[in-house]
Amino acid sequence: MTATPPHHPTDSVTDRFLGHRELLFSVVYNMLGSVTDTEDALQDVWLAWSARHRRPGAEPVENARAYLVRIAVNQALAWRAEMSRRQEAYVGTWLPEPLAAVDDHGVEGVERAEALSMALLVVLETLSPLERAVFVLHEAFGFAHPEIARILDRSPTAVRQLATRARRHVHARRPRHRPEADLHARVTERFAVAALGGDLRTLLELLAPDVTLWTDGGGKGPAVSLHPVHGRDGVAAVFMAVARALPAAGVDLRYRRVAGDLGALVFADGSPLAVVVVDLTPEGDRIAGVFSVTNPDKLTGIRPPAP
Repeated sequence: MTATPPHHPTDSVTDRFLGHRELLFSVVYNMLGSVTDTEDALQDVWLAWSARHRRPGAEPVENARAYLVRIAVNQALAWRAEMSRRQEAYVGTWLPEPLAAVDDHGVEGVERAEALSMALLVVLETLSPLERAVFVLHEAFGFAHPEIARILDRSPTAVRQLATRARRHVHARRPRHRPEADLHARVTERFAVAALGGDLRTLLELLAPDVTLWTDGGGKGPAVSLHPVHGRDGVAAVFMAVARALPAAGVDLRYRRVAGDLGALVFADGSPLAVVVVDLTPEGDRIAGVFSVTNPDKLTGIRPPAP
C-alpha cells in the first residue's frame, strides 16, 4: 500500500499534501519505528485529508501543515496500539525497521534526515505513546509545547509534564551525545570489515568492554540469539561465528544512512541479508551497542547495489 496519492498538476489538494509528505513521513516514522506502518498510516492521512475537501461546504484549511501533522500524529497513536499487540507476539528482539537511503548517494527527501538514530529509537520504545509523541515533536522537530497541546488535544500543562517525563527517561538511558559523523562512519566501516572478515583483533579494539548486541531476525532471518548479547568477548565471538558461516561466494557490503546514522548494508546474491548500525560510547572511540536487523520482512525496502 502506498501513501502517495495520484498527482495532477492542477490538483491543489494533492499538491498541498505532497508538499508536506516528507515531514509527515518523518514524524510518523519516529513515532512508530516502522517504515511499513508509516506508509499505511500516511495512506489514512491522505484519505482523511482528501475526504475533508470533498465534503460540501467544508471550510478551507488555512494552515495545511498544522492540520496534516495533527492528523498524522493521531493516526500514528492509533497504529501504535496495533503495533504493541504485534510486538507482544514477536519472536526475539524487536528493533526498528531500517529507514535506509534509496541509493548509495543520499536519502529520499530533506525531512527524512530528521530521523532519529537507531539507538534513540530503541529507547523511545520504552516510552508511553503520548510521551513519545511529545518527545518526537519537540526534540526532533522543534514544535513548541502550545502547538503540541493543540495537536494532541491536551492542555499545555499536561504536555509539559509529558515532555519532562519523556526527557528524563530518555536521558537516563541514553546520555545526550552525538559523535561526529566522520568518526561514526570510520568506526562503522572498520567494524563491518572486521566482523565480516573474522578479524578478532580489530573487533576487540573497537568494542567497548560492556558492549551489547541486539539482533532482530523475527524468527525468519538469521539471529544469533533471541536475547541481547552482552560483553566484548561474547559479541566478538558472535561475529567470528558469523564470518565463518558466510556464503563461500562472499557478500557485498555497502554503506548508507540508516535513520540518523551511517549503517552497513550486507547483501548476498543481490538480496539484503542484514542492516547493521553501531552506537558509540560518549567518548566516541568505542562501540557501545550493535543493532543488527536480519528479519526479511523489515528489509523489503532495502535496494540492492547497482550492478
